[in-house]
Amino acid sequence: MPLEVLRPHEQILPKKVDQLERITHRWNAYTKPLLLDRATGTILDGHHRYNVAKRIGLLCVPCVLIDYLDDDSIELDLWPNSGRDSISKQDVIDAALSGDLMHPKTSRHRLSDHLPPIAIPLSRLKQPAIGK
Repeated sequence: MPLEVLRPHEQILPKKVDQLERITHRWNAYTKPLLLDRATGTILDGHHRYNVAKRIGLLCVPCVLIDYLDDDSIELDLWPNSGRDSISKQDVIDAALSGDLMHPKTSRHRLSDHLPPIAIPLSRLKQPAIGK
């Protein structure tokens, strides 16, 4: 997916982006797709990978698209010490659409634990997305 259609809902930890950028250059590939809501482009999992892509000038990133609000198999939890008592899928979408981002590591999407391993070369991701 092209970077310009992705919408973050959380802030990032700059040190984690630095670390992930080093690893990404070492692998010369993306090894895990981002998880996105199909309808809005909201990033559900992969905020740090998204920021690495922006930093190193990628034009697109590998993504798995889901129907977030309609899919009951996607579990949403809060990370420990998130500072919140509760969170809903609509809260996540609203944060992305408004640009009023949640703190880093607020939401945890259980489907993210089962994303397929991949190896998409950075050279491919520096080219435009296909069909977008």
